[in-house]
Formats: sequence, structure tokens, C-alpha cells
Amino acid sequence: MLPLLVAFAAGLALALAPGRLQAQTDEIQVYDGGLAGRGVTNLTLHDNYTPRGLEAPAFPGAVIADKSFNGVPEWAYGVTRWFEAGLYLPLYSRDKRGGWGLDGVKLRALFAVPRADDRGFVYGVNFELSSNARRWDTRRITSEVRPIVGWHLKPIDVFVNPILDTSYDGLGNVVFAPAARVAWNVTGSWAAGLEEYAELGPLRGLRPWRQQSHQVFAIVGRSGPPFDVEAGVGFGLTPASDAVTVKLILSRDLNRR
Repeated sequence: MLPLLVAFAAGLALALAPGRLQAQTDEIQVYDGGLAGRGVTNLTLHDNYTPRGLEAPAFPGAVIADKSFNGVPEWAYGVTRWFEAGLYLPLYSRDKRGGWGLDGVKLRALFAVPRADDRGFVYGVNFELSSNARRWDTRRITSEVRPIVGWHLKPIDVFVNPILDTSYDGLGNVVFAPAARVAWNVTGSWAAGLEEYAELGPLRGLRPWRQQSHQVFAIVGRSGPPFDVEAGVGFGLTPASDAVTVKLILSRDLNRR
């Protein structure tokens, strides 16, 4: 329990120091506190396609969202019962202007209560450190702090990730980008639900509704051999959101014990 509290306090301090401007995202996922088992290596493939997205780049030279494809392999390793280390490599994307390109690399540290799937109340925190290509972000180094709070209400799951994004350029520039998920476990292996992803703006002054990004995804997922799968279609609610985005996540333990 103490490591989780220390990790959360460190992450809060990190988030309250700086901020960031983000163009695109490679990972469309709400964290539920699940960890790879100790000594287990997991590979997750994230792939997203935006058939109808924003046509103006978020900054000069940025990846254009409309008709873009992006993704990343996520490598994870269970270090302890409550700590998982991760590596995102390589981040890649293709847009209609610049074609294919590499977008950077990310390191992450995920701390959560052990055996989250068996608990009624789940909590944790995830830290990410990114090195970004110029086409992906205005800043070379950025970070994310993602608190995790959730409830397994059987058969309903509710999870909230009140994310803070930072590029180390001042307290007021920290960006609040919350995500949430409500899912119904149809069977022991199948689930369906809704997810919402938002970017509300910097803490010094959240943007008006029409300038915020809000997407709601209808998702379906299956856990079990040969791999876990989650697919979803997201729809934008504001002019500042991509109108339609499709996501696919495939995950498998490479050396399950």
C-alpha cells in the first residue's frame, strides 16, 4: 500500500509542475489497474484509424488527423505484484500529407493494487515519459500522470482516469484530459460498453465546450486465448473533436506462468 501512496504523491508533484499541447494519441484505452503477473512479459498492439477527423494540423508540421492511421506495440513486464514497467516502441503513424513516419518512444511505470480483477474497488497510478518526433508534439519531452479509480460492481465495471498531461512548461499549462469507461460483462469473457475521452484544456483556464475535445466510443471486448481483443468506434461531440475514430487493441502474455 505504501508504494502506491508514494507513487501517487510523486506523480501529483510531477503533474503540477508543467503542461503540454497534444496533436494526436497513439493509445485509446481506459486503464483498469490490471497488471502483468510477476515475471510475465505482455505485448499489446494499439491501432487507430480516423476516417473522418480534423483536417487542420494542431501545430505547423503536425500529423493531420483526417484519414490518418497510427499505432504502437506496447511491451510490458510484471516487476512485482503491484508494479508493471512498460515500453512503447515504435510509435508510428501515416497521414495524407506526410505519409508514414516514426513518432517517438514512451516509457511507463504502472502501480496498482494487486489482483485488481478480484477486487470491488481498484486504484492505482500510471506515469509515462515520452520522447516525441517533431510531427507528433511541439515539445520533445512530455509526460502523463494517470490516476486510476474504479469499481467492479458485477456485472458492471466503472473506471475513471483523470489524466494530467505535461511538457514541463509551467503549472498553468498542465492539460486535463480525463477518460472514463462503463462496461457490462455479458459473459466471463465478453464485455461491451461505452468510453469517453476528453481534453478540456489547461488548468489555468479550461476551454469553452466547443473548443474542447470529446469522443464517445462504443466498445466490445473478449478476453481469452489466443489473445485478448478490444474494438471500438468513437464519435466526436464537438467541433474540436475527430468526427469518427476506429480503434483495435490486441493483447497477449508471451510467457504466461
